[in-house]
Amino acid sequence: MTGLSASARQAALEPILIPARIVPVLTIDRVEDGVPLARALVAGGVKVLEVTFRTEAAAAAAKAIIAEVPEAIVGIGTVLNADDLRRAHELGARFAVSPGATPELLDAAADSALPLLPGVVTASEIMQAQAKGFNLLKFFPAEQAGGIPMLRALAGPFPKMRFCPTGGIDGSNVATWLAEPNVIAAGGSWLCPASDIKAANWEVITGRCIDAMKHLRRR
Repeated sequence: MTGLSASARQAALEPILIPARIVPVLTIDRVEDGVPLARALVAGGVKVLEVTFRTEAAAAAAKAIIAEVPEAIVGIGTVLNADDLRRAHELGARFAVSPGATPELLDAAADSALPLLPGVVTASEIMQAQAKGFNLLKFFPAEQAGGIPMLRALAGPFPKMRFCPTGGIDGSNVATWLAEPNVIAAGGSWLCPASDIKAANWEVITGRCIDAMKHLRRR
């Protein structure tokens, strides 16, 4: 046991996610792309990164980023079970993100020192997470599950819950999502699409990040 409640550990996510505003969701197919990709994002002012456990290269890429890009704040995404959560912690990640929230995963997070941002999409899922002490959640898939109207509807019965929406969010709507009072950050893959990663278009990715952050500051 860690001696800390889930909500206390989640409090450590607030000073990470709130100033970040945008969290790029990274699917890395080649280990060698991890470090230059992270450097490109950091150079563009985007320092909080979610490396998803979706590929065989993910763990090694995340480990390399953590070791070689100290400016990056690395979280591990697509955490599906207790074993994934343990691996994320062992890699040195600062936080973990799950697309959903099973009772088993929430229980494992209660025993882990690694803060978890669990995914929810329904009122029942929010209630289950809330009962386990989680008050900061990932809303996924955000646009496909009803978008901002859905999130506003959920704000009524859950006024203390806050969210990081992901899914269908891009440069055209991220600012609108971030304007919602119960949204503290938003995630997405539009800053570094697979085509740019494959082509090693690191300067293009940096430029896209700079433009995105400037746009958010103007609002």
